[in-house]
Amino acid sequence: MSNIKYILGSFGDPDEMMHGIEKLQENNIKIHDVYTPMPIHGIEAKLGIKRSRLDILAFFCGITGTMSAFALIYLTSVVDWKHNIGGKPALALPDFIPIMFEVTILFCAFSLVGAYYASTHLFPGRAPRVMDLRATDDRFIIAIDAKENAEHSKIDGLLKDAGALEIKHNERKYISYE
Repeated sequence: MSNIKYILGSFGDPDEMMHGIEKLQENNIKIHDVYTPMPIHGIEAKLGIKRSRLDILAFFCGITGTMSAFALIYLTSVVDWKHNIGGKPALALPDFIPIMFEVTILFCAFSLVGAYYASTHLFPGRAPRVMDLRATDDRFIIAIDAKENAEHSKIDGLLKDAGALEIKHNERKYISYE
């Protein structure tokens, strides 16, 4: 029984990495994740990653912000402290619009930042963890779960054929900067 958790294929070119993904998928080898130093168009579709639902969250947080702002303004200026200012009605909706807009944006911004940190596990103060430190610099890394894919020599051969510069067998999930 080996302690290998991940097989990492390191590529110097994004096109070679995309070719490596195709070769692995043709052979029904499940890819754990891909790490790149820059965004690559179309990689999400190739890996089968679902579309983010942050836009739905933004909509509902925006509605919550708008309703919260309206409730706060209404309760303070119409119900609790009703003042007759210049003969205007107490419920002057056009006067509420700038405050409701700003609170809508505030709720959206804070909730999306919090949701992003929670979904990506990138909390402030947490030490960054990556599979290979060069993935943030100049290498394109394909990580394959070694326990789910038992044919390690076949995977190594497919990665080499696709143009991998280096193949590593990691015993740990992440390399920590700590």
